[in-house]
Amino acid sequence: VQLRESGPGLVESSQTLSLTCTVSGASLSGSDYDWSWIRQSGKGQKWLGTILHSGGYRIDTPFQRRLTISKDTSKNMVYLQLESPKLEDTAVYYCAAKANALPVRSASSYDYWGQGTQVTVSS
Repeated sequence: VQLRESGPGLVESSQTLSLTCTVSGASLSGSDYDWSWIRQSGKGQKWLGTILHSGGYRIDTPFQRRLTISKDTSKNMVYLQLESPKLEDTAVYYCAAKANALPVRSASSYDYWGQGTQVTVSS
């Protein structure tokens, strides 16, 4: 399974932070994996949200009002949209995949990671 994140490296706080994860080697229509967005900044690593293989979603509580995670099974892509990004949202954003039964919040659950994409939020 290979994951590749893409998106603008610089976003203003008045915009929406939008990222795409292109998946190969596995199908988003399948039931083998859950798909997550995780970020790494000077404050450490933080799980943001997950699309479950069942079609459900899990979003970290602080982000529930601003974060949308979606997928397009025809394109085999996973998306992240973060509204009203703040300076503290500056981070390297990763797309990651894990087997179904493992906990979403634990980085050790994830078998596959993208290379990450740096996003800087400016005011």
